[in-house]
Amino acid sequence: MIERPQSLSQFIGQEKVKSLLKVAVESAKKRGEPLDHILFYGPPGTGKTTLSMLIANELNREIKLVSAPTIERKGELLGLLTTLNEGDILFIDEIHRLNRAVEETLYSAMEDFRVDVVMGGKRAVSIELSPFTLIGATTRLNMITPPLRSRFGLVCRLELYKVEELVEIARRGAKKLNLNLTEGALKVIGSCSRGTPRILNQVLKRVRDFATVKGWEVVGEEEALEVLHHLGIDENGLNRLDREILKTIATLFKGGPVGLNTLATVLKEEPDTIENLHEPYLIERGYLLRTSRGRKITEEGLKVIGMERELPLFKGSS
Repeated sequence: MIERPQSLSQFIGQEKVKSLLKVAVESAKKRGEPLDHILFYGPPGTGKTTLSMLIANELNREIKLVSAPTIERKGELLGLLTTLNEGDILFIDEIHRLNRAVEETLYSAMEDFRVDVVMGGKRAVSIELSPFTLIGATTRLNMITPPLRSRFGLVCRLELYKVEELVEIARRGAKKLNLNLTEGALKVIGSCSRGTPRILNQVLKRVRDFATVKGWEVVGEEEALEVLHHLGIDENGLNRLDREILKTIATLFKGGPVGLNTLATVLKEEPDTIENLHEPYLIERGYLLRTSRGRKITEEGLKVIGMERELPLFKGSS
């Protein structure tokens, strides 16, 4: 099992966010008050849950982890809030998926640490809560309502990771898994992990499987590429759907632009899957442009699918 880091100082990457969090945590500890509410947003697998757990460790407080779709009624939210002690943390993943009634209940809980409950259909009773910290996580900042967003004191964007950061994460993960990886293998895995530690750790576990079965005492670049080939990941870190997205835009839509819903319909995929799981990496690598008129493939995107000579080229900076 690959262990999570135990403190913010052990966490690799997200330096700007980490620096801000260190100051906020230290300030809260010196004031003896709960940390301000925090909203993390960014691509999946970039560390939102891990950072939240590290904050709890730094504050020496309990953290309760819950996904927004599981909180269907006000009573369920109240049940969570009333179990929190002063300074504890409630982490709500996919917070953009809270239903409106539950979200509105959060407003007074976040601002005044109280919740008003109607008893017997007539009388409203105010229930006092222990001061707590809410940490919300989302991949869809645009779906957070303004009233909810305004109640977060810290709004932090998590970025895709740099290759050198992923190499260091891979080095640490390989040690935990008792894998002997060469520098070449570490770079291959770091480069093909789509900018996210979550995917990197998944790849490392599959490398361990192959090393165990095939008896690899040392995993070099060639062995790492073999594993990636079996996983359907190419040397650019693209998986099957990534390549289908680029090829469809290049061929069926003559390079674009094409709207997200139209693209999703052709590919028989959910728009959210394309927008949240695939586009961030394709855009980060300069293979895709997202414009007001739709998606366009770039010069680099055409190159990685071997079509740079077949269509007019779209520069990544255009």
